[in-house]
Amino acid sequence: MPSHSLRRRALLAAPLVLPALRASGQGAWPRQVTDLLGRSVTLRARPRAVLIGEGFQLLNMALLLPDPVSVLVGMGGELKQVNPVSDAAYRQRFPALDKVPELTAAVGQGFSAERALALKPDLVILSTWQANSPEMRRGVELLESTGVPVVYMDIFQQPGRNTLPTIRLLGAVLGAEEKAEAYARFYEERRDRIVKRVAEAGKPGPRVLLSAFPGRWPCCWSPGAGGGDGEFMAMLGARNVAEGLTGNPRGGNIAVEQVLLSNAEVFIGTGLYAPGDTSAGIQVGPGAPPDAARASLERVLRMAEYSGLPAVRSRRALGIWNYFNALAANIVQLEAMARAVRPELFADLDPVATMAAINADFSAVPYEGAFWTSL
Repeated sequence: MPSHSLRRRALLAAPLVLPALRASGQGAWPRQVTDLLGRSVTLRARPRAVLIGEGFQLLNMALLLPDPVSVLVGMGGELKQVNPVSDAAYRQRFPALDKVPELTAAVGQGFSAERALALKPDLVILSTWQANSPEMRRGVELLESTGVPVVYMDIFQQPGRNTLPTIRLLGAVLGAEEKAEAYARFYEERRDRIVKRVAEAGKPGPRVLLSAFPGRWPCCWSPGAGGGDGEFMAMLGARNVAEGLTGNPRGGNIAVEQVLLSNAEVFIGTGLYAPGDTSAGIQVGPGAPPDAARASLERVLRMAEYSGLPAVRSRRALGIWNYFNALAANIVQLEAMARAVRPELFADLDPVATMAAINADFSAVPYEGAFWTSL
């Protein structure tokens, strides 16, 4: 996820200057914010009817609001498809979620602005990838023409750069600035500790292969240094074996032959968990049993495209929940990856304790299950 690794890491560590809130005071309404596409958006009053374009955004709202469902009037419906355990946990904690309309049924879908307008939102929160759709752009124009403010956020595309601006922006638009800033400080302290140690080490880390959904997807989709989990690899100073092979800085498919020739010293595979799922993929995420998670990683590493790698022979392998890449809780992912990739620098990191602190101090619904596993 390279010769330019140190420069990229420095860029990722630098704060992205986005004036998330311009107002006469933290509690002042109306207020003007700048979203993750650089758009200036005015909110006339604290939102009471929020529509979120992705179901996963609910988990980020839950870091800031004790009852995030209380302000929802609509949401993306992919959460129950790819994260059914979390979906069930939120419905148990907040039964009102059963009455919130879902505008989509799968990851990556758009939705009609007319249907959104019928829900009478006073704020619509979208992810930046949704701006790529002509249909969604037209929908945003319609929403804004009727006076509905729309803000774009991003963690999924560039988590290294955009997690903190997104959590601060989310706090600004929800009127939860104090909680957002507390979480941002919690996140920054842990991230900056990692970045500092890597910089002080002054040398590149090992060759790493990061494979998305091995055993579920054909070999091998791997992120580049310019997006997704590849940004975290760059922060760690790792030499991403996929860099330069995909034709896209954010990542793409690399051939089995390239994997075999990569001499990857560390393997990281992403996965998900759903009860009753018999997939050959890595079984990690909310509700995943630790023993089953580890066994699934062992099973993936016996696949022909991975079994001969130096990483597998030396048992330096990590399986991690894929959907950290949509969540501000991804600081846990960064710590787990740091321990796996550069144990000589990060043996003292404790992602279990970090997750416990998120559960105790921030998230309205706790993260429970084996979210990563290793050999």
